[in-house]
Amino acid sequence: MIDLQPLTDDDRELIELARRTVDANTDGPDGVYTMGAAVRGVDGRTYAGINLYHFTGGPCAELVALGRARAEGARELTTIVAVGNEGRGIQAPCGRDRQILLDYYPTIRVILPTADGGGAVLATDLLPESYRWTA
Repeated sequence: MIDLQPLTDDDRELIELARRTVDANTDGPDGVYTMGAAVRGVDGRTYAGINLYHFTGGPCAELVALGRARAEGARELTTIVAVGNEGRGIQAPCGRDRQILLDYYPTIRVILPTADGGGAVLATDLLPESYRWTA
């Protein structure tokens, strides 16, 4: 059973950063759904990303945010969230993102949508008993 943790004030701040990022950079309602993501480092710094929609499967917003954090020196991350454009709210990560989170950041908290507005789980809860890649 998944241990769904309640949202904290820091979580709400991260959700708002992802929402502002997607609202400022959306592709609009033309059938292309834009996603924004935000991640928090252990030092409290936050990093945002936006997806690059492409028919070949461009990078998800979560991966862009993770890459930005890494490019700016953040190696230890605590929490990640994705938010959809057009007011779609918090979105759960896709399977590829779940696998990458599990492989790189197994203890990161992932904010998920719920009927009550959101909750957080560990990345390991998203893919229980799964394959773990190591370099």
